[in-house]
Amino acid sequence: MQSQSSTAAVGTENVFQVDNTSYYYGSNMAVRGVNLDIPGNKITAFIGPSGCGKSTVVRCFNRLNDLIPGAHIKGKITYHGVDLYDKRVDPTDLRRRIGMVFQKPNPFPKSIYDNIAFGARINGYQGDMDELIEKSLRDAALWEEVKDKLKESGLSLSGGQQQRLCIARAIAIEPEVILMDEPCSALDPISTLRIEELMQDLKEKYTIVIVTHNMQQASRVSDMTAFFNAEATDAGGKVGYLVEYDNTAKIFQNPAEESTQEYVSGRFG
Repeated sequence: MQSQSSTAAVGTENVFQVDNTSYYYGSNMAVRGVNLDIPGNKITAFIGPSGCGKSTVVRCFNRLNDLIPGAHIKGKITYHGVDLYDKRVDPTDLRRRIGMVFQKPNPFPKSIYDNIAFGARINGYQGDMDELIEKSLRDAALWEEVKDKLKESGLSLSGGQQQRLCIARAIAIEPEVILMDEPCSALDPISTLRIEELMQDLKEKYTIVIVTHNMQQASRVSDMTAFFNAEATDAGGKVGYLVEYDNTAKIFQNPAEESTQEYVSGRFG
């Protein structure tokens, strides 16, 4: 097994700190001993082969794994110094602060307008809803395309537009962090480029963590990159672990670990 290295962006406040954290589904360890810091207002990419635990780690940040029976962590993850898994932390409030965009666009079967208004209403938004809808769509680079059809179903949009609608829905509740689990894997190259350009704009206001299998995407959009790998267990399964975490340029041009070099150059995975 390669040694794990961890670093953070210099001069940037960390939003998350992951301290020797392992994750389990029942008695099966899925990821072991992860240490890393996620800097604010940066894009951090998680890369690695399937089954290495990168999506599991991302879902720890807003406790989505809590919804899986038997899932639990050992170790500590803090959000601005607060233990995410402290009993006093309300997961619902946490998920308002830490939004999520999934691999497959998942608009609600509602109008474009109501897709975005839904979360704001649930969270008791008291401002001008029309202004919030427009601002969210503008921030998601979608306003000009949909401003004349806000009453039409979100499901009527193209795949790329649906994904940007989901991003608009996520930012409408004014989170600090946006988690993206392979947000472009179901999209065509043009839509993928739009999402990547959007991420660059959004990091001015938000901290973004993205899971991606696309090495070119990770190298293009991210500031920091974490490479995860997996190894076989005695029980015949696999357990993921963090191999290396550093500035994206270093991970892709001069990584510390040979397995990282092999993965980013396409020689395995």
